[in-house]
Amino acid sequence: MGALSWLEGDVVPAPVSPEQELLQQSDIQLLDAYSRAVVGAVQRVGPAVVHIQVRQRRGDGTGSGFVFTPDGFILTNSHVVHGASEVHISTPSGERFPAEVVGDDPDTDLAVIRSAQGSPSVPLGSSRKLVVGQLVIAIGNPLGFQHTVTAGVVSALGRTMRSRSGRLIDGVIQTDAALNPGNSGGPLVDSQGQVIGVNTATIMGAQGICFAIGADTAEFVASRLIRDGRIRRSYIGVTGQAVALHRRLVRYYELPFPSGLLVLNVVPASPAQNAGLRERDVVVRFAGTPVANVDDLHRLLTDERSGVACEVEVVRGTELLKFVLTPQPRAE
Repeated sequence: MGALSWLEGDVVPAPVSPEQELLQQSDIQLLDAYSRAVVGAVQRVGPAVVHIQVRQRRGDGTGSGFVFTPDGFILTNSHVVHGASEVHISTPSGERFPAEVVGDDPDTDLAVIRSAQGSPSVPLGSSRKLVVGQLVIAIGNPLGFQHTVTAGVVSALGRTMRSRSGRLIDGVIQTDAALNPGNSGGPLVDSQGQVIGVNTATIMGAQGICFAIGADTAEFVASRLIRDGRIRRSYIGVTGQAVALHRRLVRYYELPFPSGLLVLNVVPASPAQNAGLRERDVVVRFAGTPVANVDDLHRLLTDERSGVACEVEVVRGTELLKFVLTPQPRAE
């Protein structure tokens, strides 16, 4: 009797139980839903994403951006266009047009440019309701590969990152959606196709640790850049991050939000230290306006506040305390 010869077609698959079949169908449905979410978001935002080419003293550079107003204003990173002598954009269809720098803010690594050529636009959404683990999509032009899409999740919220000007950028979104040189300035998008951030940086040598400036910060900065061409700020001398407040404190003091700004550091001889603020205080109001996070405080520290005494309410332990401080102009 000869040796047995097994053919690939002779392998009989193991029977699948009804439970296993339901699980497989459920997995397929989940993958289909994931794909539909990514495709839908890209179809909504993708036409507004542009490739930016710049000419600078140190050489040519590239980056990404997206049209966020119907009249052609484009949001990108400051480090993409800062100091540029010439700027051009390329649309997804391959057309190339000149653009001009409207305003530039190295402190938040954001800039606005404009092209006279009409392009589809996508408005900025909000980063306030983001949760860790939710799906996000990055669209950009990494390493010259135009209109590249990557997907991942929100890895963390409320990160702090130092800008190239040396200022700490608070409220940064961390994501594992892959970013590479050239993605800078492109949109970070949620599953509904809402722009929730502006991609800005990666940690060199790390895998899946990427950062984006939140859309709420970007909206405020962009509006000021369009109006004034720059951001003028006042200074109180604290760094911090959003923190949840105990429900009993919120109810007892009738606080407007269930969160505030936790003070992580008070700069010596600053207006905040002179007024009596300490580390671990939680700022809940500034000049009568509720403060729920870093973005809220940044919006209030405008140049108009410089030299004007302002009341600050903080939660210290279980007490609600009030201080008066005078913001000072921030050195450029």
